[in-house]
Amino acid sequence: MGLLSKNRGALLILMFNLFLVFSGIGLVIPIMPKFMESLGITGGIIGLLVAAFSLTQLLCSPLAGRLADSFGRKRMIVIGLAVFAFSEVLFGIASSSALLFVSRLLGGISAAMIMPAVMAYAADITTKEERAAGMGYINAAITTGFIIGPGIGGYIAEFGIRVPFFAAGVAGIFAACITLFILRESLPSKENIAGTPSSGAREWGGLLSQLRYAYREPYFLSLIIVFVMSFGLANFETVFGLFVDHKFGFGPKDIAFIITFGSIAGAVVQATAFSWILKRFGEQRVISLCLIFASLFILLTLFVHTFWLIFAVTFIIFLAIDILRPAISTQMSMVAKDQQGYVAGLNSAFTSLGNIIGPIVAGFLFDLDLNYPYTLAFIILFICFVLSVKGKKNNSQEANAAS
Repeated sequence: MGLLSKNRGALLILMFNLFLVFSGIGLVIPIMPKFMESLGITGGIIGLLVAAFSLTQLLCSPLAGRLADSFGRKRMIVIGLAVFAFSEVLFGIASSSALLFVSRLLGGISAAMIMPAVMAYAADITTKEERAAGMGYINAAITTGFIIGPGIGGYIAEFGIRVPFFAAGVAGIFAACITLFILRESLPSKENIAGTPSSGAREWGGLLSQLRYAYREPYFLSLIIVFVMSFGLANFETVFGLFVDHKFGFGPKDIAFIITFGSIAGAVVQATAFSWILKRFGEQRVISLCLIFASLFILLTLFVHTFWLIFAVTFIIFLAIDILRPAISTQMSMVAKDQQGYVAGLNSAFTSLGNIIGPIVAGFLFDLDLNYPYTLAFIILFICFVLSVKGKKNNSQEANAAS
């Protein structure tokens, strides 16, 4: 833990930034059903809004990953936080669908700028032995933001249904200022901008070219798993608030309670036991177990009816998701070598690809029958589990052949 201790200050700033941003995102979650009802928006439109966010994140992530390697991690994070703040305020003042879509498109750009740069920064300041712990801390900050955010949002909504969006904007500006004035760049600019490519560097000519190159990489199956996983999880997450609002009549405070306490276990595990879990069981096994638990418990959501059973089931789902995401990020960072920003960008791009298709499908399925999105989420995540098991077998065969 020597290097991680040496760079603890930088890691804490990254965690604080992500905590603020995802608190801002989290605090608007419990009020979204009522907010959308006030504007007369259907589940299909909600799905399209989520997809709009993911579309610009997809288009911008590969470029943002490259810029994080050349332009600097810090600059990308600061600009991304400022764009995030503006998008949240715009959503809060919007009275038409057009402005809502503009806000979500800008939000996707901000996410594309922030996440690859943060993941690459974390990789810069950790050794391979510390990588899992570093990723666990980063994702714990994200999860903690979601824990705190909905609870705050449920309370702030009492002052007005649009107030949480303005609070999210303030959080984004505050995080940008902290980064600008305190955080140091993790890579000297001369290494990135001088024009000397690092070993193994390639010319990446746009999104399609990058996806074509990704097909040849050893982590391509991991990218496919990321895509399928994101598609399935998007079906669950996009309509969760609408699902419990329509089926059980849950209000903003009920939704906030479920999300808040359903995420606590994930944050605790990421901050304390995530590194041990990966070392004990290995990334591949952890990924497979999380996928099968998430898929089965999403299916159980269709058969529970009481508040506390719904709470228990979603608790397990959130725990599996909170372990699954950093496990995949850690697995991919291990093979990225000197292309941390690029690989993190591709990871974000494939995540966005699943997040574009998943919410659209979930939104329109919800308008047909509120149970359909979760049925599809179960099927997709189970397929993803099968893919992960297949990938584990292939890796074992390659290792045996090499020995």
